[in-house]
Formats: sequence, C-alpha cells, structure tokens
Amino acid sequence: MATDPRFAQTEPATQGETAAGEPAARPAPLPGAGAVGIEPAEPTGPSPEAEDHEEHLQRDLEELAARAQKADEYLELAQRTQADFENYRKRAARDAAAARERGVVKLVRELLPALDNLDRALAAAPAAAGSPSAVGSAATAGPPSSVTPAVATGPPPAGGPPAAGPRAAPAEATENDEAPPTLVAGIKLVHDDVLAALARVGIERFSPEGEAFDPQYHEAVAQQPMQGASPGTIVEVYQRGYRLGDSVLRPARVLVAG
Repeated sequence: MATDPRFAQTEPATQGETAAGEPAARPAPLPGAGAVGIEPAEPTGPSPEAEDHEEHLQRDLEELAARAQKADEYLELAQRTQADFENYRKRAARDAAAARERGVVKLVRELLPALDNLDRALAAAPAAAGSPSAVGSAATAGPPSSVTPAVATGPPPAGGPPAAGPRAAPAEATENDEAPPTLVAGIKLVHDDVLAALARVGIERFSPEGEAFDPQYHEAVAQQPMQGASPGTIVEVYQRGYRLGDSVLRPARVLVAG
C-alpha cells in the first residue's frame, strides 16, 4: 500500500544541521558570558614595567638604609671626637694651672729669706735709729776713747815751724738725723711692695699668735708653760708662715704654751 507522503515520518534533524541537511548557524554568545566563566579568561600578573619599578624601589630603600647607617657611624665618631677634645682641653687647662702654681711656689720659696731679712730690718730699725737718746748721744759724743791725741815731741826740725802743742784727731762726722727715718721708710716701702706682689698671685701671709696649735700650719720651736695661756695655744710667733690656697709653703715657727 502506498504511503501518503503527507503522513510520512521525517527523521529528526541532527544537531547542527537543518531539516534540509544544511549546517545550522551557531548562536551568538550572550553578553557577559565570558565573565561568568563560559569562555576562559586570559591569566593576569605583574607587568614587566611594574617589576622593574619594584626592583628600583627596593634598591633605593637599601641604599637609603646604608646611608643612614653610615650617617649614624659618622655622628658617633663626631661625638666621640668632641668628647675627647673636651677632655683634652680640660686636662691641658689643669696642667697649665698646675705648672703655673709650681712656678709661683718655687719663686716664692726663693724670695722668703729676703722677705724675712726685711722683717728683721724693720724690727731692728726702731731700736737702732728711732731712739732720741741714741741719736743725741751719737751727735754729742767726742772722739772715741781708742783715739789718743797726737803730741809733738823732740826738737823741731831745722828750718821748720815752731813746735806746736798737742794736735787733736779730726772729729768724726755725725750721722744726719733725717737719714735713719728715711732709710726705714724705704725698707718698709719695699717690704709692702713685695707682700702686695705675693698677694696678687694668691700668696697669703699668716701669723697665728693666740690660735690653737695645728701641725698642718705651724711648726713648734719650743713648748713651755705660760701663765694665763691654756696648753696648746700659740703664745709667740718666731717666723710667720705663708700659704697658697690650702697648700702651705712654709709653716709658721711658733712657741706653744705647755
């Protein structure tokens, strides 16, 4: 029996083909299909320019760190040098002061005997020249007893002048009354000038009469009981002392009550 072509079954068209046997057109992809993973995206990563910039930045940081370390070393060296120089300056100042003090002490110790002689001269001047009786007796006294008048003896020389009587020795010249006070004033002026020069360099003169005996500043020449003085008290000063600050150049020589 013949089959009506209208009722004949047609085989379904395969995928990708139309009913006429032609290949079917591929549908266009939907917008955003690649973003949801329909199509694989290209791999992402740092670009070569970014890598070069990062390496350059790293080198700059390392260079800055090295320079900062070097600057710290230079600063420490400068501070240590400054401290060493400050210590040297202070040490040089101390050495200069000590050398100056040693020079002053040496010179003063050489001058002290001369200053003691000026003290003795001033102490002896009133007894030698300040007493009016001593000056008057020296002015009115006749020739010394050891000088005897010359007497002419025997006949006069031939053709000479007649013999004369006893000839007196020439009278000795008396001292000027104004000379001793002037001499004493000159000695005192020199004495005061020397003491003032010593005071300008820090030398102090001390006379500890009436004070308690201190072996650091005093030298006991003798010790004897004294009425009205407590034991250990200085009752007389034989020689004055000198000191420079706390350093004693020469202790005072004293008599101590026993």
